[in-house]
Parts: sequence; structure tokens; C-alpha cells
Amino acid sequence: MAHKVTLIPGDGIGPEVTAAAVRILEATGVKFEWESYAAGADAYEKYHEYIPKELTESVERTRVALKGPVTTPIGGGFSSINVQLRRQFELFCNFRPIRNLPGVATRYPGVDLIIIRENTEGLYSGIEHEVVPGVVESIKVITEKASTRISRWAFEYARKFGRKKVHAIHKANIMKLSDGLFIRCSRNMSKEYPEISYGEHIVDNTCMQLVTNPYQYDMLLLENLYGDIVSDLCAAFVGGLGLVPGANFGHECAIFEAVHGSAPDIAGRGIANPTAVTRSGILMLRHLGEQDAANRVKYAVHSVYREGKHITRDMGGEASTSEFADAVIEALQGEVWREQAERETNPV
Repeated sequence: MAHKVTLIPGDGIGPEVTAAAVRILEATGVKFEWESYAAGADAYEKYHEYIPKELTESVERTRVALKGPVTTPIGGGFSSINVQLRRQFELFCNFRPIRNLPGVATRYPGVDLIIIRENTEGLYSGIEHEVVPGVVESIKVITEKASTRISRWAFEYARKFGRKKVHAIHKANIMKLSDGLFIRCSRNMSKEYPEISYGEHIVDNTCMQLVTNPYQYDMLLLENLYGDIVSDLCAAFVGGLGLVPGANFGHECAIFEAVHGSAPDIAGRGIANPTAVTRSGILMLRHLGEQDAANRVKYAVHSVYREGKHITRDMGGEASTSEFADAVIEALQGEVWREQAERETNPV
């Protein structure tokens, strides 16, 4: 039976990197029925909507989507498509695994972090209005419901996959009510999981601690804006946003996406790195129950990076987007992944 999946190619380099990822995923032998729809400015030109009704109906039907980057205008224009999709489908958990790829030299080898970010409220929601000319107010909303829900998700993941520590990250020394509520909910939830170590760190100190010694952390639990900032910071530990996958989970559906930008300056040149969206596809395969296929793609990507002959220019190579995909597909034919997968519990 084929998996029905909504495909949102995005814009800029989005269509190029998602096409490469789709080829890799299909090369596993898993059957897909892709329902492809535009979003953002491209969708508006065709449908006069930034998120077309047809896209919404597709996600409601398939309950899973693979998404490329969509440009968000800065300081004006339409609202973030990412934020709108997360609200629309109640995708309350943003999940970012941060782990080194073999062959990619970084200051911090062997990083293994899981970042769990509340996805539906807080300052990142963009609830703003102009009070009077020259005065703008942004509203930060934190609720017990959302804070408890994301805390439970984090601790459940830790228990299921053998993670040892969860740190709730906050600024409750200043925002005593909003961030205070967030950490109270996290603290209360931690009592239901006594086997998991629990700690609380202030967000600015966390950033310093991360760049000093990222190995002291296992899982980070954050509200929306802090999670956005800290997850990008942590991506630098393993080579940057072009390598890091992302997923957005709700009770009804999930959207898997590359977390980097749309890079319009290199769009259409065939040189963009499809690693992030491919690794997001690995998370999607796991979500769909296709564990063998997920492991095959994982270790095929690892093999290409370890060998270093077919990596893209941003990583110091000369391969095009399609040549990188070809190399991963060739590596999929091997069997090395089976032995490695038996010892592996990390998602990417």
C-alpha cells in the first residue's frame, strides 16, 4: 500500500532540494502517492491564497506532509507560512535532533541533542498591533494547556528512547508570570517521570553553556521563540542549517521540513544541498512506520559524507544537487546499514 503524502516544494531552492529528497525516498522501494501544492507567494499568484484550500484539504486527508523552505518577507508582506501551518493544524511540537554527520569537521564532534520546542504560542506567534503611531505592542501568550502538553511530549519521548535528562529553558527571573507558568508545568510533569533527570536553565545562560560545553545537555525543552533561536544555534555545532532536519507534530498530523531558508540567490543553479530535507524525510519514514527504509537512507547519507566525493559546494565539495542524490541512491544498495541500525537509537 502506498503512503499518501502532501508535498509542499516551497520556493527558491525548495523545489530543487525536495525533488532530490523525493528521488532518494522513492529509491528505498517504499511506495508514495505525492499530492503536490504550492504555498506562499507562488500559491498566491495561482490561487489568490497563501495557503490554498486544496493544500489544507490534502494535509487533512493525508495527515503527513514533506515541506521545502518557503520565503517569509521581512518587516512586511504576508505572515510566515510555517507559523500559519502550525496554527492551522495544531502542530504543537517542533522536533529538532542535532547530531553530527561523519566526515563533517566541526568544533564539537559527537554532539547528540534533542530540541523540543512549543510551537503554537509565545512571542513567535506574531500577535502584534500598533497602539499609536510609533508604538507597537507584541503579545506573549503562555497557557497551562500548551505548556503541559509540550512537557508531556518531551518526557514521553525521553522515556521511550532512553534519553536521560530534560532541561526546561526559560527567562522566569524576568517574565515571572509567563515563563514562570511554563517552568511550573514542566516541573510538575517531571514528577511523573522520576527516572529522567530534570533541570531548569535561564535562556541566556543556556546559550553560553551550549557554546562552552554542549555535551552537558541531552534534551532541551523550550517555549516558541527561545526554541527557534536555540535550535539554530545548536545547528552550528554540526555544520549548519543545511544539514539539520525538522518535524512538527500534532495529535492529528505531522509536517516534516527543512529548517533552512529558501536561498533565492542560488535558486535554479542546481547546487543547493538537499541534506536537511532528506534527513527530514528520514523522520517522516519513521513516523510512517518504515524503519528499515529510514535506516537505509540514514546510513546512505552517512556513507556519502564519510566518503566525501559527492558532497555539495556549501560543504566543500563540487557535487550538484542531483549528483548528491545519485550518490545517496547508489549507497542505498549496500547492506552496511543493517548492522549499524541494530546498535542505533538516534533518529537521524
